[in-house]
Amino acid sequence: MIDYRTTALWRDVTEKQWNDWRWQFKNRIRDVDTLKKIIDLSPDEEKFLRECLNHFRMAITPYYACLINPEDRNCPIRQQCIPSPHEMEVSSFEMLDPLAEERDTKAPGIVHRYPDRVLFIITRKCAMYCRHCTRRRLAGDEDFSISNREVDMALEYITDHREIRDVLLSGGDPFVLSEKFLESIIRRLRQISHVEIIRIGTRTPVVIPMRITDELLDMLKRYQPIWINTHFNHPNEITEASAKACQKIVDAGIPLGNQTVLLKGVNDSAETIKELCLKLVRNRIRPYYLYQCDLAQGINHFRTPVEKGLEIMSKLRGYISGFAVPTYVIDAPNGGGKIPINVQYVEEINDHEVRMRNYKGEYYVYPNVR
Repeated sequence: MIDYRTTALWRDVTEKQWNDWRWQFKNRIRDVDTLKKIIDLSPDEEKFLRECLNHFRMAITPYYACLINPEDRNCPIRQQCIPSPHEMEVSSFEMLDPLAEERDTKAPGIVHRYPDRVLFIITRKCAMYCRHCTRRRLAGDEDFSISNREVDMALEYITDHREIRDVLLSGGDPFVLSEKFLESIIRRLRQISHVEIIRIGTRTPVVIPMRITDELLDMLKRYQPIWINTHFNHPNEITEASAKACQKIVDAGIPLGNQTVLLKGVNDSAETIKELCLKLVRNRIRPYYLYQCDLAQGINHFRTPVEKGLEIMSKLRGYISGFAVPTYVIDAPNGGGKIPINVQYVEEINDHEVRMRNYKGEYYVYPNVR
């Protein structure tokens, strides 16, 4: 890890500044020349990086940059935040909008795919632009700002569709927005009688944990039930600072889940995922999903075989507590939705019995009834 106090770029930064999320956001690393002050880049890396940034934006918070191991070019933190030349390689099966969100957009920002819930994209900004992002066609467009009229149209749609009981605020990252703007949307959602649950998807506890302020949580507590899902991919991301941010969320009475993406060279081993899941539950974060990497353009180098995901799951179930085991899913291309991919424990079902094996591979028979 990098100590910011010994880094020339931040040597004069006070502790108060460092722990101010607005300072962190303002001072994100967004160009090659600044990045070179943090880590060594070979001439080839620098060349490819400059080329890549002509197509995809980079933004790394100083906090997250300090988690990089500068001596390890395969550091799992580095791979998630620094562009790779592989991003310029677009495979024939990769898509600009792999989940067909634009097809299912019914009002500005509103993606309505599942019967009782909608995705509400309220920003395209993030504290950090993850290299594996499935929504990279939108994320990074920092000039975008949802207008008041578009918010009105989105809330009109939700109001008019009484089957909607669950609204997920996403982006981008909603928590890079001000409390005032966030509250203006959440308050109006709470006034819609059939909206029971408001969820928020955010990676700020991971990449800019200073954002989880008392002011933010005090505002959210006024509009319960609120649920939050965050996005830890590797045990090294669970630091003292990120753990404290997550604990504050849970202490505020807000359930906290985690969605991990299975990434080649980052976390594609049972040992890494097991360590991550156990660290999550120790910090009262429930492992929710383990995603197979989507088919977004330029991220094929992160994809693992599906068999690798099944192998990992087979080494979790039975070996750690059930509530610590995420559900392994593929978000089906072209808008098919999340499909669980399960290890098969049932060998045969007939009128008389169920033949099955346990997590050790031992076979058992359960009498069936008709």
